[in-house]
Amino acid sequence: MALILGVEMKTNIYVMLVLMIWMEVGSVAVIGIGANWGTQATHPLPPSTVVEMLRENGFGKVKLFDADSNCLNALSRSGLEVMVGIPNDMLYSLANSVSAAEKWVEKNVSSYVSSNKVDIRYVAVGNEPFLATYNGSYLGTTFPALQNIQAALIKAGLGNQVKVTVPLNADVYSSTSVPSGGDFRTDIHDLMIEIVKFLNDNEAPFTVNIYPFISLYDDPNFPVDFAFFNGYSAALNDNGRIYDNVFDANHDTLVWALQKNGYGNLSIIVGEIGWPTDGNINANIRYAQRFNQGFMSHMAKGTPMRPGAVDAYLFSLIDEDAKSIEPGNFERHWGIFNYDGTPKYNLSINSGNTGGGLVAAKNVRYLAQQWCVMLPSASLDDSQVAPSVSYACSHADCTSLGYGASCANLNATGNVSYAFNSYYQENNQLASACKFPGLSVVTTGDPSVGDCKFKIMIDTASSSNEGSGSGEPSLKPVNMVVVVGFMFVMSIV
Repeated sequence: MALILGVEMKTNIYVMLVLMIWMEVGSVAVIGIGANWGTQATHPLPPSTVVEMLRENGFGKVKLFDADSNCLNALSRSGLEVMVGIPNDMLYSLANSVSAAEKWVEKNVSSYVSSNKVDIRYVAVGNEPFLATYNGSYLGTTFPALQNIQAALIKAGLGNQVKVTVPLNADVYSSTSVPSGGDFRTDIHDLMIEIVKFLNDNEAPFTVNIYPFISLYDDPNFPVDFAFFNGYSAALNDNGRIYDNVFDANHDTLVWALQKNGYGNLSIIVGEIGWPTDGNINANIRYAQRFNQGFMSHMAKGTPMRPGAVDAYLFSLIDEDAKSIEPGNFERHWGIFNYDGTPKYNLSINSGNTGGGLVAAKNVRYLAQQWCVMLPSASLDDSQVAPSVSYACSHADCTSLGYGASCANLNATGNVSYAFNSYYQENNQLASACKFPGLSVVTTGDPSVGDCKFKIMIDTASSSNEGSGSGEPSLKPVNMVVVVGFMFVMSIV
């Protein structure tokens, strides 16, 4: 009897240990590729469609830029790990009120974790708040907001399950020549150490956004091959560590910055990495496919300072035609999918999409097969052409018309037609949106030329009410002609 009892006890202990190990492993974040899901689109796909795209394409996790309720509801029981974001404009209130932080966590984290079974793993406090271009606007609020959100998570009993982080641009650190010279920016050095210590104390990751494309965009003399993963003949040699691509060099500059300040083991997440496909001469499908597929293959290897799989989120999943173009016209074209969920190019994410390519969104409904173009009998010398194009492009997306972009080779009439159609489609093909005075007409013949595609917009009105954007954008009256100093006017006058 004693022997049997001993066996039973040993068996029970063994089973308990197995369960404990399984539970512990189950709580560890997936290392692999995730996707950034932005919603700044005039005609967004239904959130349930996007979640299905994420799953069918083998993504294991997703990063949101805010706590969009439609997106979070769609992620319920999806099996996807979630990083939910807090926009910069909320940092002030969260930094100055513990109560505000607690209410935010209750509304946007606790309620979804408990009732809707959304697997929230991280809260991203701010988005690149220390960018030099912000002129210090968020220097005084980011860290207090981070502390208050962490305290709120602990109070809600989620301190172990949900970790805080701050997605930072790679401009928070620098090096004079090689990665081993890396350290944090001098103007924010002390603040960065405070944040890094806080992250380390709370077993939270450092999140950084790395963009080799921007290196090429900012510097015309930047070596093109160094931006990719195919090997660069003039590789950097940093005390025996060889860097033949800028991602590794950038990433390990951060590793050295952490190590120099006593936090060399802090985990790192690459919050954004990708390549745009339009809006600039170097933003094209060929380069985007080369970069993103190269990164997919490279991320399992890691970097010289951090061998092993890289934890990263691809930027981004879908194009967003309502994003600000202040950084550049390419900002609306980061997606690996077009606005309608069609793949832009062949890309193998991982074993999740065994077909070897991207899987398109299903059951997408479109508006009628018709376009608004320049009236064949209209004259380019008409005084209304330039202000009409300026108006259309200031209220719609004409970023494909810029120098080096996909529609840069259109003739003058084609430029006008593209502008008119962009405005027409954004306004759901309303008849009044193709009433440019004596200049426009609706056609059923596709005016697309080569790689320059004239869009047919998604029919969001026929979708369910789950969409994260308005199904009926407000129509801007065409007769209110405003002459805007828009770059595309130069190509038609």
